[in-house]
Amino acid sequence: MMERLKNDIETALGKRMVTPKDFEFLRERIYARLHVYVSRTTLMRIWGYVEEGVEPRKSTMDILSRFLGYKDWSEYQQNALLPKEQQSDPVMSRRISVVEDLHCGDGVRLVWQPDRVCEVEYLGDLQFRVIASEKTRLRVGDTFQCSMIVEGEPLYLDNLRQDGRPPIAYVCGKKTGVWFEYL
Repeated sequence: MMERLKNDIETALGKRMVTPKDFEFLRERIYARLHVYVSRTTLMRIWGYVEEGVEPRKSTMDILSRFLGYKDWSEYQQNALLPKEQQSDPVMSRRISVVEDLHCGDGVRLVWQPDRVCEVEYLGDLQFRVIASEKTRLRVGDTFQCSMIVEGEPLYLDNLRQDGRPPIAYVCGKKTGVWFEYL
């Protein structure tokens, strides 16, 4: 069951946990989503990167299960025992419905692989403006439309306006999806 949990987390992140930097990335994603700290060393132990012969605490397993969208470790285990066609995939449930969840001036940080970060401000009427950007083609001041952000899925931008050029459609996180945090 532990191996499956680790695989599900790697799939949700779109990245394998193989270096200390990967575990730091996971630690940050857990905090961004749940506002709970899990030490990098604990994560490294669970993945077998550090051998200490210590079993993880149930509370840690609960956190990792909640990270995937389950209530706790028990719910994750129960779901995993169901036939494949009956299993739920709650990772899809973490989303932002722009109309229902955002107000003018709200900020969202979008993160996708490899190491792309973009911070946007909601302007109203499904419009966003880029306020910070690292390692992406999106630039500060660009505007676009978007109605839904689903974590772990590609983010589709419409009417992306850059440097006075005609508006285009653009996809963020095409291969591994995006993660988001409220600013």
